[in-house]
Formats: sequence, structure tokens, C-alpha cells
Amino acid sequence: MNDMTPDLAAPDLPAPVDESCRYETFSAECPARLLFDQIADKWSMMILTVLDGEPQRFNAIKRRLEGVSQKSLTQTLRRLERNGLIERRVLPTSPVAVEYRMSALGRTLLQPFRALYRWTKTHMPEVEAARTSFDRTNGQG
Repeated sequence: MNDMTPDLAAPDLPAPVDESCRYETFSAECPARLLFDQIADKWSMMILTVLDGEPQRFNAIKRRLEGVSQKSLTQTLRRLERNGLIERRVLPTSPVAVEYRMSALGRTLLQPFRALYRWTKTHMPEVEAARTSFDRTNGQG
């Protein structure tokens, strides 16, 4: 490992399930890779953030996520529910309503998500400067 490569196999991480899940390789056969893809996409992270606090109905979630389509929101909610990160509850109302809330497992993601959000806010000026420099160098600006 060189100085530019982060140590992804930190001691506080669990051992990989098998050789296909070595931290340095991101093998396509590793189940953790699919889960990582499903929780690290933009809508999943935003939905989990919206659900931090109290249960929300579908339309309340949609209103807080500008630009999300009904189809994308539905698919993402179903993936999060399947992975055990949120819980769906049918409310005994007329008409029937559904609300979503973060599960105990989902709440374990809040600390890393908050850290990532803080990082984006802290480092946004540097990222914008890097983008400007890249665009200028590559004739895009």
C-alpha cells in the first residue's frame, strides 16, 4: 500500500466474509458491494436523513426531496425496507395511509451520514475550486 491509498482494512472493521469481499478489491461478487451501492446512492442517504426524527408519510418525504420522482422514491423506499433500514407501517385510516420510519439498524447509519454531510459542508469551497481548475484546464469553463 502506498501513502496515497487509504487503509480501508482498519482494525475496527469486521473481517471480510470471503476473499471476494476484500476491502481493497471491491469484487463484483461481494454482497457488501451491492449493499454499499444501495445505501450510498443519493436518494437513500437523503431519505434516511429525512426519516431521522419521526415517521413520515410518502408525500411528506417526496416534498422534502426536491427532484425525486414518484417511481424513484418508491423503488428506494422498497430497497431500504428490504435491507432492514426502514420500516413501513400501514395506518388504519380512511383512505389507507402508509408511513415510513427508520429502523434500529437504519439508525446505525446516522453517525456516518452526519459525518459525511459535515465533510461536504466543510470542504465544499475546496471542491468548487478543484472543479473550476479542472474545467479551466480541460476547456469546460
